[in-house]
Parts: sequence; C-alpha cells; structure tokens
Amino acid sequence: MQKIKVGIIGGAGYTGGELIRLLINHPAADIVFINSRSNAGKPVSAIHQDLLGDTELFFSDDLSALGGGVDVVFLCLGHGESKKFLEGNTIADNIKIIDLANDFRLSKQSVIGNRKFVYGLPELNKAEIKTAQHIANPGCFATTIQLGLLPLAKAGLLEEIYTTGITGSTGAGQSLSATSHFSWRANNIQAYKTLTHQHLGEIGESLMQLQSKGTIDLNFVPWRGDFTRGIFISSTVHCNLSAEELKILYKDFYKNAAFTFVSDQPIFLKQVVNTNKAIIQLEKVGSKLVVHSIADNLLKGASGQAVQNMNLMFGLAETAGLRLKAAGF
Repeated sequence: MQKIKVGIIGGAGYTGGELIRLLINHPAADIVFINSRSNAGKPVSAIHQDLLGDTELFFSDDLSALGGGVDVVFLCLGHGESKKFLEGNTIADNIKIIDLANDFRLSKQSVIGNRKFVYGLPELNKAEIKTAQHIANPGCFATTIQLGLLPLAKAGLLEEIYTTGITGSTGAGQSLSATSHFSWRANNIQAYKTLTHQHLGEIGESLMQLQSKGTIDLNFVPWRGDFTRGIFISSTVHCNLSAEELKILYKDFYKNAAFTFVSDQPIFLKQVVNTNKAIIQLEKVGSKLVVHSIADNLLKGASGQAVQNMNLMFGLAETAGLRLKAAGF
C-alpha cells in the first residue's frame, strides 16, 4: 500500500508532539519532514524525549517538500500563525492542509486565497470532510461541548444553555505562563475567560448549522484544572423530553460515529485520556437536562481528530492509527 506522505509545520509543541506520536505508528502514513525553526537539526527525541527509540527523525527548517513532496501538511502553529504561514509560503495546490489552530474555523474566516477550509468535526461534517482539500480542525473545548449538544440542536431543542468545563494544563500550550506552572496549578483551580471564551463562535455556528430557527444563547464558564490532560463538560438546558426519549435521541445521532459514545453510567476523565474517544452521559432531573461530555484535549480535541480527518480525506478507515489505550489507572 502506498503511504500518505506527511509534513508537519510546528512539531515541537504539545499538539505537534501528539501528532508525531500518532503518525509514526500509523499504518498508512510516512512522515517526510517535521519543521521547527528553533529546533532545526535536533533529533525529534531530544524535544519529545518519550520518543527515544521510537523514531530517528530530525527537525528541519527545509520547506522544499511544500512544492509537491508531500500529500498533506499539518499546521501545528499558534493561533494566528497559520494564516501568516500560508501567506508567506507557497504550497502546491494538490497538497491537502489540516490546520490545528483557530485561524479558519469560522465561516467568515474560512477562505484564504483560493483555499476554502471545511470545519473538521466528523460527527457533523463527515461527508464534506471526505471531499475537502483543506480542514480547520476544531478546538478542544468546542469539540467536547458540541458533541454534547449536537443531538439537541438537530431536534430543535436548544434555547438557553449553561455550560461549565474544566481542562488540563496542556490545553494552554507548551509555552510557560504563571497559570500553567506546576506550583500554581497544583491543588488549585480557577475560572477564566468567563462567558468570552474564543471557542464560542465556532460552537454557535455548528449548533445553528443543525438548528437554523430561533436563537441559541450559550453561557460558558471554563475552568483551569489541577491535572495535565482531559476536558470535562457539563451543559444544563431546559428539556421536556423524558430520559428514555433523550437516550434514544442521542444513541441514534451517534450510531455511526467512530469515536463518540453515549454511556448509561456516570462518566469520568480516565475513560478518555490517551484516546480519541468522546463519551456523553445524560442526567434528567425534572425539566432540566444535564449533558456531561468528556474528551482528551490533545487527541479528540486536537491531534487525534486531525488524524481522524486525514483518514477521511484519504479514504482510509476512520479509526486507522487511532485505536489507543486509555490511561485506566
């Protein structure tokens, strides 16, 4: 089988490292180059030290393969940097692009030059992803919140939503900051970006894609958690459907989903950490419905979903290279 030739731009950070870990073990992928200007010439295992013995790849600043030497390029750059990279570099038209930043997620920002980016949430846009040339990979909070709410949007049941969510420190990226430092995070939590989080726009667009009538008011309070990876979301809405009707609604919506599952039991983060899975649990009390949803912010919320999109774009099994073991204990 001819393998997919892959290039990675920005391979030294958390999402880049997770992408490398997935692709060096992917049965249909061959990494041609990993670009990092600050680490050019260094072994990948010198930065991602857990990969010692797993790969002999080196970081490079050579971008010549963008002329046609790869089939797909992953952009693992900081928010706002992907647009600058595409404006400053020539990439052959036949090369597919998967952007992990937020530069092209919103419809009004999805076109740059002759490139149109499709929002890459497989549970929502699988058919479009299969024929897309360019993908805007969703955000981690956005993915986890949307997966909990999409079935309700399709049924036209969303009006006012109150959502809280807690995320691990890796969600803040690898650059050091006061609130990602161990001494600050340990035995500590904090709300941040209350009602103003940057993922609200993409969540709203996706929900309105399925529920075009009326308005949806999403109130989101994110929290920084005392752990490294994973997202736990709880969304509260008014709903008159019974618990049994809701269970049928959700399980029918996700019956063909490769990685999203509805649990009849209480859910917890260790079920999804180190996997590409998202798990949903429903709790109905009176007229209130609480939808819990969990995912690994670096996998289903970032690099794992990017590989899932690559699989769809190249006609591979959606789960290729993504059958991962949960942390468990």
